Amino acid sequence: MNSQIKEIKNKPHFKVITTDLALTEVCHIAQQKAVIALDTEFVRIRTLYPQLGLIQLYDGEQISLIDPMAIQDFSPFVALLANKGVLKVLHACSEDLEVFLHYFNQLPVPMRDTQIMASFLNFANSIGLATLIQHYFHLEIDKGVSRTNWLVRPLSDKQLVYAAADVWYLLPLYQRMQQDLANTIWQKAVENDCDLLLAKREKSKDPELAYLAIPNGWRLDALQLMRLKLLAKWRQEEAMKRDLALNFVVRSEHLWQLAKHNPKHTSELLELGLTTQEVRIHGKKLLHILTQVKRIDPTEYPEKIIRIVDDPRYKKVLKALQEKLKSLPPPGLAVEVIASKRSLESLIKWCWLENESTENLPDLLIGWRREFGLALLATLKNYE
Repeated sequence: MNSQIKEIKNKPHFKVITTDLALTEVCHIAQQKAVIALDTEFVRIRTLYPQLGLIQLYDGEQISLIDPMAIQDFSPFVALLANKGVLKVLHACSEDLEVFLHYFNQLPVPMRDTQIMASFLNFANSIGLATLIQHYFHLEIDKGVSRTNWLVRPLSDKQLVYAAADVWYLLPLYQRMQQDLANTIWQKAVENDCDLLLAKREKSKDPELAYLAIPNGWRLDALQLMRLKLLAKWRQEEAMKRDLALNFVVRSEHLWQLAKHNPKHTSELLELGLTTQEVRIHGKKLLHILTQVKRIDPTEYPEKIIRIVDDPRYKKVLKALQEKLKSLPPPGLAVEVIASKRSLESLIKWCWLENESTENLPDLLIGWRREFGLALLATLKNYE
């Protein structure tokens, strides 16, 4: 470990992996390690899914830059991701997890995210990798090619060095942070939060529930919500089929307008603000979807969306929970690590609107947060 920390003062040395045989050899060596570092480079501008450009793997001795455009058989890498005997270290890895799940149908398990670790070491929320490296090693990372098209070949030497650097520093960074974490009571909490991140990423997005993500859905009545549900489901499935970002199919606000006003002719679509391209490509389909609502029994319409912020108790309750939260965390742990405003709202919603469902517990009642969540829940119940 000390040799690694000393070594990072030098530039990263790496191999570019472009054949199935080379990938097999690299993964075989990595399978023998206790800990490896992983990262990905991808592009996502108009697509629903990230387009993978490069995978970085550091096993503590060798950095491998895996070119997904050249590899045919990724089974050795998938086996490495699934090997529970090899810990995978990443940083701010939510989108990396999406890449692995989409391309390989396999998440890296077990996993540690150094950004999550940092939150238990009194660093700022959502801290960047460069800031942590500067703190621990007094090194500046060159981020000059961070905004690059990783799908273009050949990749330049500067791009390859940049990509290699992320994992080159990440593994010794993890080791230093793990030493600091060992002097706290939060190691199990870090494991819990990393596992929770994996579990959330593994949940697929149900097209039947896509309408709930459309802004201002709460302004619609049950009939209008039924229209929105059908429109949003179609858009989600269309985006998945064409690998196109949702708003490049039809913009969310335009779906809302359609659900609200129920147009009958394509000319009305333009009047509602839909683009010429949206009308040209999808106009007839959108109108057809709206007509399908007539065949649906009103008992099957979605329930009107209720916002807890509209409840007269909301402001007073949220303030009481935030005050209670300040009294809960042990020294050295920021209150935001236990509960954000969003997680407090999830607890309120679970209590007020979801009948305290045991099948859908909020994060505050899961894992290491549960003892804090129960204290907050007791405060919340005083306002029922």
